[in-house]
Amino acid sequence: MDTHYLNYILTIAEKHNMTKAAQELYVSQSSLSQYLSKLELELGTPLFLRTRGELVLTPAGELYIKAAQKVLNIKSQLYKDISALENKGNITIGTTSQFGLRILAEVIPLFRSEYPDFTIEISEAPIPMLTKMILDERIDIGLMAANTIVAFPSGTAEILRDEEVWLAVPADHSYCMKNHDRPVTHDELIREFENENFLLAKPGSTLRFLTDRMFRDYQFTPSTMCETNNIPAAMRMAASGAGITFVAESCIDRTMPVAYFHLEPKLFRLNILVRRKSLISGPAEQCFCSYIRGHFQD
Repeated sequence: MDTHYLNYILTIAEKHNMTKAAQELYVSQSSLSQYLSKLELELGTPLFLRTRGELVLTPAGELYIKAAQKVLNIKSQLYKDISALENKGNITIGTTSQFGLRILAEVIPLFRSEYPDFTIEISEAPIPMLTKMILDERIDIGLMAANTIVAFPSGTAEILRDEEVWLAVPADHSYCMKNHDRPVTHDELIREFENENFLLAKPGSTLRFLTDRMFRDYQFTPSTMCETNNIPAAMRMAASGAGITFVAESCIDRTMPVAYFHLEPKLFRLNILVRRKSLISGPAEQCFCSYIRGHFQD
């Protein structure tokens, strides 16, 4: 079932740009433009209009995109159903952060022992991109860190746990001499570290949302030398004395020369499991998700 031309239009709609779409699809821009022109001639109406330098869907384009997504979903489910007849298939899963990759590293070997002929495809992406991938039904399952589940259709997302966010300070910092293990209040954090460099997550991430809200409550603008969603890199910088940072509990590394403190009041993000709306969970998908849930019940 050849549907790759449908992906051409979906990619153009996603990128809003012919050059970027061609690069994403690994085809020439001229070939992509010729295909779009031929399709629009066949349909008798344009699918895109150029507005402010971007390609924007027309009403006909919106209809085409919705139909294309339905066709690709039908194809995906058909192939899954056929594969299931021989206990073969694949599951596509996306994750937003280090915690998800760690869990998958534990879950996949367990799943493979029961379904050795299944393949798992993993995509790592920021929250906005991963959320769109799930809503567009381009992946089956999302294992995510999030601040809310309201973006997803009712019944497709479940909260696995509330995950605490900690303050991470270089172990040789002078503050560690006067506070060994008690929680750090928010006003104490501002008072004690107002002149320190903060290593913050990038805007749009769960950690950044939480820390920005806390700083906003105190009308405090931290000095920020580096913004990164690479938690191991932020932890290494903190360990070397480059600054202080915030880390979710699942990403704490006790082998580094870093002191970790609870915050008071505590900050939490959500660990959630999301499935695409039209996913029909077979035994393999149910098994895979049960192993993920089991990780949080241990």
